[in-house]
Amino acid sequence: MRRILQAGKAVVVALLVILCAVFALCLSRAPVFEQGEGYELSYGQSSSAKTERTETPFLDKLIHGTVAGESVRYRGDRYEKLKAQFSAELLFTEESNGVVNYYLYSPRIAGGVQLYGKTVNLHIAVGSEQTAAGTPLIFGGF
Repeated sequence: MRRILQAGKAVVVALLVILCAVFALCLSRAPVFEQGEGYELSYGQSSSAKTERTETPFLDKLIHGTVAGESVRYRGDRYEKLKAQFSAELLFTEESNGVVNYYLYSPRIAGGVQLYGKTVNLHIAVGSEQTAAGTPLIFGGF
């Protein structure tokens, strides 16, 4: 009887370890941004190597593995909301053709790229009708 109980405990522990591993995998594949007008995942050694639109970012990240970057588009100006959501620090801005580009660092987002000697891991571009957000940067057209 004692052996059966020990074997049962071992099975339960093994199942818990597997569940924890699956949970950790799922957390690592969660999309960075909430769904918007269009979600894009970038694959390859650089974020601009290959970019694909997706309606199911979690599933695509789960299937394809680690991505080099993510971006999403929203209607209207979402800069302040995104900055607060990610507890991000504004590093610098650029303006071109009526679009303001905000380059930020967020402790809630892993990785980043070096721009002007600073680590940027959140890029938010705001135009007259929409906001695009990307990590580490927005790749492709606005």
